[in-house]
Amino acid sequence: MITQKMKYALKALLELADEARRDSPQALTIEEIATRSGTPKRFLEHILLDLRKAGVVASIRGRSGGYSLLKAPRDVSISELVRRIDGPIAPLPCLSRSAYQPCDDCHDEAACRIRKVFAEVFWSYLVLIDSLTLEDMLAAGNPAAKLLED
Repeated sequence: MITQKMKYALKALLELADEARRDSPQALTIEEIATRSGTPKRFLEHILLDLRKAGVVASIRGRSGGYSLLKAPRDVSISELVRRIDGPIAPLPCLSRSAYQPCDDCHDEAACRIRKVFAEVFWSYLVLIDSLTLEDMLAAGNPAAKLLED
């Protein structure tokens, strides 16, 4: 499950991506992003800072400053964003790619039935989420539908 913070990050990125598609895109202020996305302004400052550190958005200072999308939507991986904003996405620490830890109460990972069941579910989830980009989210309809058709 993604956190509310992640949902706010995605809403902000979708607004920035929509703005980038315009004929004359402008940097958006935090206030504009908050209004357009329905996201509380107080959360956006921290979220946009995280996204800037991740190299996804740029911040422009000054009178006509604000935020703009730095990467093309097709280059913004949803799974990387989730990991950046929410942390590891694995259901068990022993399945995590980025934060692997053996389970404290497990003596034999290879024989662990809990791990085996959750590994199958998790790998299916990874196939889907690792293939999704911000561009998929911008597309009309269900972004997962095109993956299921292939």
